[in-house]
Amino acid sequence: MSRGEAERVELTVGAVAPGGHCVARLDGQVVFVRHALPGERVVAEITEVHRGFLRADAVTVLDAAADRVEPPCPYARPGRCGGCDLQHVAPAAQLDWKTSVVVEQLTRLGGLTPAELDRLDVRVEALPGGPLGWRSRVRYAVDAADRAGLLKHRSHEVVPVDRCLIAHPAIRDLPVLADSGTRWPDAEVVATVASTGGDVSVATVTDGTTTPVSGPPVVREVAAGREWRLPADTFWQVHPAAADTLVAAVLAQLAPQPGESAWDLYGGAGLFAAALADRVGPSGRVTLVESAAQGVAAARDNLTDLPQVEIVAARVETALARRRITGPVDLVVLDPPRTGAGAPVVRAVLAAGPRAVAYVACDPAAFARDVRTFTGAGWRLAELRGFDLFPMTQHVELVGLLVPDARRRPDAGC
Repeated sequence: MSRGEAERVELTVGAVAPGGHCVARLDGQVVFVRHALPGERVVAEITEVHRGFLRADAVTVLDAAADRVEPPCPYARPGRCGGCDLQHVAPAAQLDWKTSVVVEQLTRLGGLTPAELDRLDVRVEALPGGPLGWRSRVRYAVDAADRAGLLKHRSHEVVPVDRCLIAHPAIRDLPVLADSGTRWPDAEVVATVASTGGDVSVATVTDGTTTPVSGPPVVREVAAGREWRLPADTFWQVHPAAADTLVAAVLAQLAPQPGESAWDLYGGAGLFAAALADRVGPSGRVTLVESAAQGVAAARDNLTDLPQVEIVAARVETALARRRITGPVDLVVLDPPRTGAGAPVVRAVLAAGPRAVAYVACDPAAFARDVRTFTGAGWRLAELRGFDLFPMTQHVELVGLLVPDARRRPDAGC
C-alpha cells in the first residue's frame, strides 16, 4: 500500500536509530520516527516518502514511555525547530539512547563482537552544567521577513523563535531574535559567540563574508591550561567543558612520554597539539596537519611558545600521500570531520608505526567504519569513552584508543 506525505498512521515504536529517530514498521516498510521513544504507541504524520523507507513525526502519543518528559522548549516539537532531537527524553535516558546508538554502530558497521563491547563497557557520560544553556556558538538563520531564527528538521525553512534554551545565557540575552525587534535585512546568518574567556560577539554572514556587529572579532577561549585567541568564526568546541574534557581523555589514553613524537591530524587551532607538546617536552616533536586557513592561522598565532610543534597547512590525505609528513611516529591523534578519516588515511597512519592512536569522533557510524579498518589491519579498540557534548540533540562525541593487537593477523591487502 502506497503512503503519502502528511498522512497520519498509528505505529508501535521500536529501537532507537542514528539521527534522533526510532524505528517502526508500517505494512512491512521501515519508518524512521522523530519525537518518539522505544515502546510507545503513537500517531505519526509522514513527512517524507522514499523508496524503501518513510520518515515521520510522532504528533500524538497514545501510550507514553516512562522516560518521556514534556520538552522544556515550546519550539522542540513536530514541524517546528529541528535543532533539538531529544528534548522529549529524560536527561538520563538521553545518555542511554546515545549509548545504544554507539553500540549498534560498532556492532553493525564496526564488526565488534558482544564480548568486545562488554570489555569496552560502552557508556556516554554527561558533562558539567546540565542539558540547557550550554551552547556557546549559535548560528541563527534569517528568514524572508529579516527575522533571525532556527531551521526546521531537514529543511531550509526558518522558524522565528524568541529564545533558544540550549544557548548559553549570554547568547540568550543578546538582542538578536525577533522578539527584540531586531531585523537583519542584509544577512543570511547571524553568528553569536559566548567564549569561555568571557567574550560575547555577534556577526552577520552574507555570501560567505563575515561582518562583525558587536563584541570583539577575536575572542578568548580557555582550555588545556592556556588562553587561546582566535577569530570568533574559527572552529571551537561549542560546549564550554568540551575542550578540556576531550584533552583529558586523549592524554589519559595515549600517556605521552618526554621525547616522543606525535601527529595531530585535522588539528584545527592546535588544542591537542599544545597538550601533546607539553607532555613530550622540548625534546619531543609534534606535527599538526590542518587544511582550513583559519585553523592554520589560529594554530600559528597561539602556539608560538612551542617550538617543538610543526604546523603543516594541507589536507591530511594529501600530506600523507605526498609525504609532507613521514614516519616513524609514536602517537597519533585523529580528529576528523563527520565523514571520518577513511581507509586510505587510516592505512597511511598505521604504516607510520605508531604505538597508539587516539581517535576523536563526532559521528558513531564513521568511527565504526574506521574501527573496522583498524581491526582488519591487526589493531584493536582498547578503550572507548563517550561524552554528551551536545545535550538535547542526537549527537555524541567519542574518544577511542586503538593499539596493535598481537593476537590478530592483518587481513590480506590491508
